[in-house]
Amino acid sequence: MSRRPAPAVLLIALAAAACGRKPEAAARLDAFPVRVEPARRGDIEDVLSVVGSLKARDEATLFSRIDGKLVENLVKEGEPIKKDQPVALVQKDEVGVKYEPAPVPSTLTGIVGRVYLDRGADVTLNTPIALVVDASTVRARADVPERYAGRVKLGQDVRVEVEAYPGKIFRGVVSKESPVVDTETRSAPIEVNLDNADGRLRSGMFAKMTIVVARRAGAVVVPKEALVEGDGAFVYVIKDGRAAKRALKLGLTNDVQAEVLDGLKPGEDVAVFGLYGLKDGSAVEVLAPEAPAESGEAAR
Repeated sequence: MSRRPAPAVLLIALAAAACGRKPEAAARLDAFPVRVEPARRGDIEDVLSVVGSLKARDEATLFSRIDGKLVENLVKEGEPIKKDQPVALVQKDEVGVKYEPAPVPSTLTGIVGRVYLDRGADVTLNTPIALVVDASTVRARADVPERYAGRVKLGQDVRVEVEAYPGKIFRGVVSKESPVVDTETRSAPIEVNLDNADGRLRSGMFAKMTIVVARRAGAVVVPKEALVEGDGAFVYVIKDGRAAKRALKLGLTNDVQAEVLDGLKPGEDVAVFGLYGLKDGSAVEVLAPEAPAESGEAAR
């Protein structure tokens, strides 16, 4: 016949077990949950984003040299055209006199962008007949706010995006910068030449331009969310379950990351989540990294 432990013995054993777990549970409650990422070596850019529009390298609005009526359009929109090739015929309109139709020649080689009139329309010397564009190269134009104008220089790399081709990057360099600031807009215009041999870019398109004003290769970088601003910039380095406040000397900074010139070595873990209330020497519990966001197809 087995002997059961007395109730008093069970109570003592349970109390002892509870006392044994209490310090560990308390330690977890006192620790700050954080997520970390390591400082690493990588490339970093300082960029300036502006918006503008595209314009063909050359555009010519063609006019008749005489008053009269449009007899015939000789070209259609989208057709290639050579310099001096006629785009239309205009006949001088004078009672009792019949004139030979006079050609309206193109002043450049390119593509017919617009045909403005129908046959029989009245024409004066100020009536536009057609628009011819040379779009083998296009110019992206934008106005840079005065406070940033001093950072933009000739030859800087520029990435251009247009709404017609989402995700496609067109690359060029700053080819022109104005030496003066417009007194009304308080901005300075710039231009970027873009190759358009395939004809995808069109004059008048809206353009988002990202100007690379500085670039550093092989720099020590940390995520922007790791930075804490106070009396200078600092991060919390996480090691052996503790947070250590570390002052940094920063270089280039953008919306994603920051360059560390001094104060941190590649491979050291810094807190990027859970910084609120964190102090130098705080106990921490490192959380597992967040799972990457699923794409729309995967999510469905």
